[in-house]
Amino acid sequence: MPTPAAAAANAYASLSRLTDPAAGLAKAAGGAEGGPNFSSVLKEALNAVNEAGRNSDAQAQSMAAGKANIVDVVTAVAETEVAISALVSVRDKVVQAYEEIMRMPI
Repeated sequence: MPTPAAAAANAYASLSRLTDPAAGLAKAAGGAEGGPNFSSVLKEALNAVNEAGRNSDAQAQSMAAGKANIVDVVTAVAETEVAISALVSVRDKVVQAYEEIMRMPI
């Protein structure tokens, strides 16, 4: 099972492939690249953040029961924090792009 940090990195890599201008030009020129669409990448990122939160909760509950190491708990919480900040960054960019599109004259 990939770590949340690895899942966030994969989501960023997928987003960079979607927004790569060279890939867009290749597609327009007739290249048939069957890459993932934005909704599947976004769903994957949301699932990674959700899984990171669940892992963090499970580690915290294990710590409360005396079964987990404090280092594992702190690591899980930090990975969750990174995943959430990555998700918030993507959300902000999507909102920014939407606002820019809405400002375009018709």
